[in-house]
Amino acid sequence: MKPIAESQQSRVLIQLRDLILKGAFAPGERLAEIPLAERLEASRTPVRLALTTLEYEGLIESMSGGGYRMRGFTPTEVSHAIQTRGVLEGYAARLLAETGPSKEILRKLHQCLEEGDEVVKTQMSFDDYAAYVEINERFHALILEGCGNRTVLRMMEMLNGQPFAAPSAMLPMQSSHEEGTRAMQQAQFQHHAIVQAIERGQGSRAQALGEEHVEIARMNVEYATRNPELAAEIMPGIRLVTRTA
Repeated sequence: MKPIAESQQSRVLIQLRDLILKGAFAPGERLAEIPLAERLEASRTPVRLALTTLEYEGLIESMSGGGYRMRGFTPTEVSHAIQTRGVLEGYAARLLAETGPSKEILRKLHQCLEEGDEVVKTQMSFDDYAAYVEINERFHALILEGCGNRTVLRMMEMLNGQPFAAPSAMLPMQSSHEEGTRAMQQAQFQHHAIVQAIERGQGSRAQALGEEHVEIARMNVEYATRNPELAAEIMPGIRLVTRTA
């Protein structure tokens, strides 16, 4: 069990990261320790340590006069983060295919496939999208867990702090529910292909599929930056992504 101080520090970090991704702070907004501590019902020390971590992750930046402010992210930065996630997840899928997955990992992966098939088989509602995001996050976490490479896990944790680089960024931004459903059906088809490659020990194929899979998330963010008003209703944190001249 973690010591109380360490546990509070972890909780504060998670809460702050969650607020950032939900768009609670605007680009350039100052993040002061005392108001944050009051908002999170925590002491200033874990808030100060969390801010230091968030700066290391690239989510916030230090100010010349002291303190921190919220960063803005260009579409290019976000796209690069998503593509990097694809490289890491593709490598994790390759490792899992080449070393051989455990029966338990395979069972859980197939459970994700079955649940996902049910969600995407008809035109999806927003509740369906939310359910699929949860299934998708479990699916990707299982591949990372199964690959057995702690370095990949640590690098993924850092990337997940970048807005829209996490698997949840795949929530569709298409102009209609029909297009969104087709995008999720394509994602689900790719999940089946990845699991099949893993089961067959096809490392190179699993890696290529993993890298291709993130294109859905990248296209979602691209669509969102072109349609910010629509996107803000679904992904509040999209306002962190700013175009530069």
